[in-house]
Amino acid sequence: MAKTLKTKGKKAARKAADEVAAEVATIPAPGEGKRGESGYLAYLLRQASAANRLNLERELADLHVTVPQFFVLTMLGAYPGISGADVARLALLTPQTVSVIMNNLEKMGAIARQPHPVHGRIQTIALTEAGRSLLAQCKGRANAVDKQLRAGLTPEEEQIVRRWLVSQAVAGEAVAE
Repeated sequence: MAKTLKTKGKKAARKAADEVAAEVATIPAPGEGKRGESGYLAYLLRQASAANRLNLERELADLHVTVPQFFVLTMLGAYPGISGADVARLALLTPQTVSVIMNNLEKMGAIARQPHPVHGRIQTIALTEAGRSLLAQCKGRANAVDKQLRAGLTPEEEQIVRRWLVSQAVAGEAVAE
């Protein structure tokens, strides 16, 4: 009798596990279910951002540049002589992450650090000739990714998307302060 109860218990457990497995939803592909147009806007934005980052990573891979390194190079190219703290704010990275990136870019010969002319503890960072060349290559790759993002959008639609994205960033900045 004990053997019969044990067997029935195993069968019941297996049946319950099969029922739970049948109830588990399959994960939809991007664009389907809650990963599609009916999903939460914040999730869709994050999903699109992740896909874009992956595309950019793939484009930059053979240059041996990471996306955060590209962002740092971009900010240094746009605002020469800024401090590491400024780069962190502009590139949306932590100061610790920027410090590691700066060390690696310096080892690559892409940047040079100099003491700030007034504030002794602050260093200004500038792109070297090699850094400007690397940034130009990266920008070419990033422009290709941007072109993919714009595919299918009219210039007016692109402007609406840009305006909306900026408005969200500005609103988020105001809340952070």
